Amino acid sequence: MAAAMARGWAGAAETMLFTDAGSGRAAELAEELGGKVVGSNAELAEQADLVVLAVKPAKLDQVAAELGAARAVISLLGATPLERLATAFPSADVVRVMPNVAVEVRRGVLCVAGSEGPEAREMLALLGHVVELPDAQFDAATAVMGCAPAYLALAVEALADAGADAGLDAGLARELVVETTAGTAELLRSRHPTDVRKAVASPGGSTEAGLEALDREGARAAFEAAVRASLERMRR
Repeated sequence: MAAAMARGWAGAAETMLFTDAGSGRAAELAEELGGKVVGSNAELAEQADLVVLAVKPAKLDQVAAELGAARAVISLLGATPLERLATAFPSADVVRVMPNVAVEVRRGVLCVAGSEGPEAREMLALLGHVVELPDAQFDAATAVMGCAPAYLALAVEALADAGADAGLDAGLARELVVETTAGTAELLRSRHPTDVRKAVASPGGSTEAGLEALDREGARAAFEAAVRASLERMRR
């Protein structure tokens, strides 16, 4: 997710600095985005105005000690409340953020908790739609908006594959579904999902037949089960 955010910020940030624990991903991102690799977390904290923290939650205390000079921190750590982060970074402005992958194209949703400074607020706003959220609601929000791109991508994949099976060129089928998805998302900004569904599904028509098939196959229940399963996994 940190890589997706970095790609979304490409061209907007004056300089992006990268470091990792030896995976090599920092160097790859720096080369891809025109950034710079630094040798340690301590060096990163000294040079950066804003630090994006993307490590395993179990590593928080170790990494926080290395980032002691950080002035502002954006945490992407799952299942790590704001109070815990504030304890780890007592001298920094800390904000907890849960983005989804569409931040890469600046159309993401970012749930935010904490008192982010103006620079952090400005940088996050570049990546998409920012929603202030109580810390306690982050798990539920993650199960809906954080995981949803994968569920929606699965639906797009299934529809495009069905189109290809019906005789369309595979690339064309995908293009048709992707562009339809983008247009429908824009329409849903101003219209309720039920209204859109009813507008498309004429009584006795082909869309109604498709919706009835989805009901028989348990599509709605499957999506609801996906959200519940994500929540259960996060809360273990």
